[in-house]
Amino acid sequence: YPWYDHAGLADMVAVSQSTPGPIGINMATYAGFKAGGILGSLVATTALVLPSFIIILVIAHYLSKFRENKLVNSFFVGLRPAVCGLIAIAWFEIMKLSVFTFSKFIETKNILNIFGYKALILFIVLFVFFGYGLIGFVDDFLKIKYKSNEKGLTRIQKLIMQVVIAIVFFFLYIRNGSNPIIEIYALNISVNLGFMYGFFILFMLVGTSNAVNLTDGLDGLAGGLSTIAFIAFALISFVVGFEDIGIFCLVLAGAVMGFLFFNINPAKVFMGDTGSLALGAVMGSIAILTHRELTLVVVAGVFIIETLTVILQTLSMVLFHKKLFLMTPLHHHFEKLGWQEQDIVKLFWVIGLILAMAGIIFGVWV
Repeated sequence: YPWYDHAGLADMVAVSQSTPGPIGINMATYAGFKAGGILGSLVATTALVLPSFIIILVIAHYLSKFRENKLVNSFFVGLRPAVCGLIAIAWFEIMKLSVFTFSKFIETKNILNIFGYKALILFIVLFVFFGYGLIGFVDDFLKIKYKSNEKGLTRIQKLIMQVVIAIVFFFLYIRNGSNPIIEIYALNISVNLGFMYGFFILFMLVGTSNAVNLTDGLDGLAGGLSTIAFIAFALISFVVGFEDIGIFCLVLAGAVMGFLFFNINPAKVFMGDTGSLALGAVMGSIAILTHRELTLVVVAGVFIIETLTVILQTLSMVLFHKKLFLMTPLHHHFEKLGWQEQDIVKLFWVIGLILAMAGIIFGVWV
């Protein structure tokens, strides 16, 4: 896939008008990310990231004032991912609705012919985003309400909700023309899972959501790594032809950066299960929908390593009654070694950035 082609203004406008979506956003996307112009790329990226960054920054600022009231703080903090998703919907999807005429709906009677298949893919991402955010929100709210970590949702309740989300994901994905195939482009391997693809979706969503949740143990750690990962997937999505998802990733990255401003040490607001489950699940869904499942392993490498340390620690304790680490997840092991929290976070961010850059190369060209 060519990194850029020098299309003229007329071609750019033609592409923008023929692509479902707001003409301005399509032109910025096409000019910046397809034509390869540095200025265009900066303008497009800024236009997508800056508004969500500012909005969430302002919201997080006011949320930080409720810190002394834990119930109020937890309740409103749980709404942050939802606010970010609403930004994506209001700014992108509702604008699409205003661009297309009602007469086309009368003519086709098919919503897919209005918004296009890629818009349906974005809808799936938003569904997963809000679905897992709701699971986390209910869990957080119950824990705060009853003042006990044991009073939240049980594992069975969470699993049932996650299964429902995975079933809906699978139904929408397959019913609208997608194939239950895992492709490993580097090895030229294609595996048709059939109905087992539904279990694969469940595994990806549960795995990534819990990986981010486990990593959310130090101020700014999960937020910073999530920002890096979503920017990486935004670049990959634009290059491989999923502009809608790329735009969503940039909007989401901007929102997380706004939250991160008040979440780095010493944190004034916290992500909770609401944010971590939603961010992790949408990360997994984006990898599935863009057919970059193996790329996720690289881009989200720090999240995966954190999760593996927990699994290995548990197995070692059960089988050999010995600890492999002083404490898990891995960031707590470094704390036990005497590292400062800020140094651990910065180290993990750097590793996450290196893995994200490798993931972009792997996801686009390998």
